[in-house]
Amino acid sequence: MKRTTGQNRTITQGWRPATVAVRGGTARSEYGETSEAIFMTSGYCYDSAEDAAARFRGEQKGMTYSRLQNPTVEMLEERLALLEGAEACRVSASGMAAMSATLLSTLSAGDHLVAGRALFGSCRVLVDSILPRFGIETTVVDGRDTAAFRRALRPNTKAIFVETPANPTLDIVDLPAVCAIAREAAVLSIVDNAFASPVVQRPLDHGADIVAYSATKLMDGQGRVLAGAVMGPAEWMEKTYLAFTRHTGPVLSAFNAWVVLKSLETLDLRVRRACDNALAVAQFLEKRVPRLLYPGLASHPQHALAMGQMTAGGTILALHLDGGRPQAHGLLDALALIDISNNVGDSRSLMTHPASTTHASVAEHVRTEMGIGEGMLRLSVGLEDPADLIGDLDAALRTVGL
Repeated sequence: MKRTTGQNRTITQGWRPATVAVRGGTARSEYGETSEAIFMTSGYCYDSAEDAAARFRGEQKGMTYSRLQNPTVEMLEERLALLEGAEACRVSASGMAAMSATLLSTLSAGDHLVAGRALFGSCRVLVDSILPRFGIETTVVDGRDTAAFRRALRPNTKAIFVETPANPTLDIVDLPAVCAIAREAAVLSIVDNAFASPVVQRPLDHGADIVAYSATKLMDGQGRVLAGAVMGPAEWMEKTYLAFTRHTGPVLSAFNAWVVLKSLETLDLRVRRACDNALAVAQFLEKRVPRLLYPGLASHPQHALAMGQMTAGGTILALHLDGGRPQAHGLLDALALIDISNNVGDSRSLMTHPASTTHASVAEHVRTEMGIGEGMLRLSVGLEDPADLIGDLDAALRTVGL
């Protein structure tokens, strides 16, 4: 394999994000293919037995097994690291594989974690129910209250874990302030940035140590594959994250890596268009529903903070209806264009009822604490013409008396 950029990091330093998203990390075989190749192989051969032994000792460059290295996967990792401004990246089989491996590689029995209250449902289950099985305790705080993170710290705290904008409440965490608290306490700051993508927000620029993604969302963005990614310092990636994942195997397939690689070529275009669409839809809905949350609107209680660390309002809206689950389900059932789906970040607009889908596994009292009511709907805005989306929503709202 030959890297087309030579000393890749040096040359790409002058490239802007849209260029990196198309060309960063590209490596070509002796055939000189234009598009990245898919290396569908589980293992690799060696010229001699001693070469094999030397690679396993780490004394010879080269690949040993696709659970550890794969040329297609490495191209994706290099491109994502460049986009995020990270020293290193490792991709995984799903977003939750990335989140769980990040926390389980960092924390051990007897350690303490501080987490924002508003998280994706499976992430709440992870910190509330799974980590305690391994002797790891979590203190959950309101991510909107920056001082709460400092108050929650203990001598055995090892990390702070937040999601911003949060799923599905769109709470905003003050990244520079919270990351500074973590740095002062010598604990890791870990940020789930799936709702934003590096196009809208780069947590490492605000002081975060680790950024994690469900690359299934905006990075693929077309509802095709599952993927996750974790980015951070090279030393942490090698000594902490890889020390865990090389033996537990949450590996991304070469094919899925290739799909995400090709999707990254249009990431900047797709995210910016979807953000524009989301703003137009939010401006319409703000006048029609009892309560609407969208970081790009001045009505969002943390609008100024959001716009200080995000380049746009994002692609996700949260609607709150007074009629509870019956009215929320009625609106979903009346949609003709927008699909009922629990995914986000797709080219298609998708809407779901979090209390009965993405957060159904979270206890009701925890959902209430998080701000997820029975009348909440989450809308992921895609790439359709916004006028068509507004027309669909207008008709559906009328059917439920709004």
